Amino acid sequence: MNNVQPTLLAWSQRYDHLREITREDVLSALDDLTGSRRIQLLISLRSLFAFCRKTGKIFRNPTRGIKVGQQPYRLAQPLAPEDVDQAVQAATTPAARLVLMLAAVHAARPGAIRDLLLEDVDLGNRRLTIAGRPRPIDDFTHQILLEWLDHRRTRWPSTANPHLLINQMSAHGTGPVSTIYFAKTRLRGQAATLERLRVDRQLEEALTHGPDPLHLAAVFGLDPKTAIRYAENARALLATMIEEQDPASRDEPKGPDAL
Repeated sequence: MNNVQPTLLAWSQRYDHLREITREDVLSALDDLTGSRRIQLLISLRSLFAFCRKTGKIFRNPTRGIKVGQQPYRLAQPLAPEDVDQAVQAATTPAARLVLMLAAVHAARPGAIRDLLLEDVDLGNRRLTIAGRPRPIDDFTHQILLEWLDHRRTRWPSTANPHLLINQMSAHGTGPVSTIYFAKTRLRGQAATLERLRVDRQLEEALTHGPDPLHLAAVFGLDPKTAIRYAENARALLATMIEEQDPASRDEPKGPDAL
């Protein structure tokens, strides 16, 4: 709670006890801050006053009802599990399962999926190269790739097309599937679209491994601005999750319980 110490010090020069702090005092302290610093201070103050209220040190919580504030852009929200389940159930063909896996597990864009070549798949070394960036092949990816390659070999045994994903039309040539191919998949009309699945995967990475733009850029090949946006999105979501928890149920916060 180091971020709350300057605020407590300033209040100690005017008040004798925390129970004298008002909602206006809290708002005044927050008004001088923006972004993550404002969020962190509000969370720290909520935790402190919730503990003091629970232990009888104060009679009311002056942070009650104070919101973090509007974000500069609309936050992307994680997909609901049932939406993902419906998309998985709708992917009933090997091609649909391949496309869904590449978007949901590897955050691949449709253009990158179209451009994938057979030589980008290294099953022996468990490496998959997407848009020039190698990625490890996990067990689920390995299973889906094997299923698709077996189907591809059985369905079009004589094709010379070097692309990983082919269909009835492209199997007779050497080019990728058409740009409208993905609009015709069984995933069309699902809440978990390919784009939503791709965004959800990158957001999951930021929430699981921490909102670090350098990590996101390294894993998914994002440009700096996009990586920073995902990191800020994840940071705001994490702050909201903390706010929605019952402060009294968390571990006892560090810091003074009275001025």
